Amino acid sequence: MTNSNKILDKVLNGERLSAEDGERLFESNDIISLGRTAQEIARRKHPDGVVTYIVDRNINYTNICISKCLFCAFYREKDSPDAYILPKEELSKKIEETIRLGGVQILIQGGLNADLGIDFYEKLLHFIKSKFKIHIHGFSPPEIVHISKKSRLSIEDVIRRLKNAGLGSIPGGGAEILVDKIREKISPNKCTTQEWLNVMETAHNLGLRTTATMMYGHIESHRDRIEHLIKIRELQDKTKGFTAFIPWSFQSKNTKLQTLNSDPETTHETSSGQGSGQTLKSFGVDYLKTLSISRLMLDNFDNIQASWVTQGAKIAQLALFFGANDMGSTMIEENVVKAAGVSFRMSEGEIRRIIEDAGFKPAKRNTFYQAVA
Repeated sequence: MTNSNKILDKVLNGERLSAEDGERLFESNDIISLGRTAQEIARRKHPDGVVTYIVDRNINYTNICISKCLFCAFYREKDSPDAYILPKEELSKKIEETIRLGGVQILIQGGLNADLGIDFYEKLLHFIKSKFKIHIHGFSPPEIVHISKKSRLSIEDVIRRLKNAGLGSIPGGGAEILVDKIREKISPNKCTTQEWLNVMETAHNLGLRTTATMMYGHIESHRDRIEHLIKIRELQDKTKGFTAFIPWSFQSKNTKLQTLNSDPETTHETSSGQGSGQTLKSFGVDYLKTLSISRLMLDNFDNIQASWVTQGAKIAQLALFFGANDMGSTMIEENVVKAAGVSFRMSEGEIRRIIEDAGFKPAKRNTFYQAVA
């Protein structure tokens, strides 16, 4: 029996995997056994054969950002001709269309705009909740840390005020890789690993559920990916506040990170960033391997989401056999990944068809993984 098979047997016997176990699984080339085991764990958590999805829209209220992350093609300087703060009239039109299309939430995020303090965000939330009956999933940890520093408020005060103004849950964006030596290189002006974790723990303690994410395939190593997974697993043990985990691959086009770091201490040998010289085949294999290992490492997460937005429909469908139980959002609108040159689109009907063709039952859900009509 190979080392990887022994590790997979540990999972099937209900044992928690160590960091060393996770690294060994990344070294394994037996992607079929990885996928089969991840699917078995997902099936145990979701024995009804249902695969969920949500109808929502990503709304970016501003693209002005001082963070200037090397992996981002979306942000603009304040004096850029296409810099914006979204007018309320346009915001209303976007939400009205979302509701008309059966949307149950909006995911609202934006750049770290140096001119916007807590008052802007409270007024934005009050405006939306006064006009629309819709769940607001918004403001990732870097935004909340930014608001905290700009407004000279504690993280707890910021989250409490946003919640009172209508915020319903917090997305896991801005995690990238939760290892500071990586963050210092690709997003030096963004929140630290501990700040990201503190925002999430504070939100959970205040009764707000959140998601967790990982953007991989740039300059990180397999060890960094595992360290990221263990950190969110430890927080989930403590708070049980994460609803889902979503891994996605770095999209390099139009970013400053197209030329990947060649330092062997900080670069994964076969980076999955598009434009790095990898074939589509290896790009998809790395995604499915990372997804499977995430399912196996994150034993305290019920939901693992497939990323059709970065992978496309076929790989996302395969993800349902590699540990995923959710197809994520229909994304009526999405701008950040699109800015990096990737523009996969799927309607609700297409998502349902992909789920059914894979032999599962599609179910529309809300943010909290509750079925909705």
